[in-house]
Amino acid sequence: MTGRRGATNQRNHDASGKAFNPRLIFSQIVAMQCFHYVVLGFLVQVNYVFFGTSITLDRLFTDKYVRIWTAAGWADTTAIIIASLVGSFLLAVIVEKSKKCLDFSVTLFMIHFILCTLYKGVPATWDWYIVHILGTIIMILVGEYLCSRRELDDIPLLQI
Repeated sequence: MTGRRGATNQRNHDASGKAFNPRLIFSQIVAMQCFHYVVLGFLVQVNYVFFGTSITLDRLFTDKYVRIWTAAGWADTTAIIIASLVGSFLLAVIVEKSKKCLDFSVTLFMIHFILCTLYKGVPATWDWYIVHILGTIIMILVGEYLCSRRELDDIPLLQI
């Protein structure tokens, strides 16, 4: 009887020996997704102020405005790249583990792809895919670097 209970406890732990917590993972994914759209929405507002671009959900969820080869498209392209860079800092704060950065970054952009598809259909331009894959790579690499730096920080000791 105790052997079965011990086997159940082993299955609920990840490779590092910590307990598997699906609620924590789900809440981290939701937090990352929400912060991503808050940052992206803020950058769309900044583009409106500086470049006079329109403020619409199409800028977040369609491929209509993401153009690499036009000057007008660079405002939205830059917003996506900056949002990915900010997302890497959020990974360090929310996720805190460098080995989870790949999973969370890809999950964020897959959910974004699904939401874009539900909003206006599958994105049809190569520009959209290039920019979002580049953003994902930036988020993964910078996020892993920041998380690993945070993991290597000294643990503060109490001064008695």
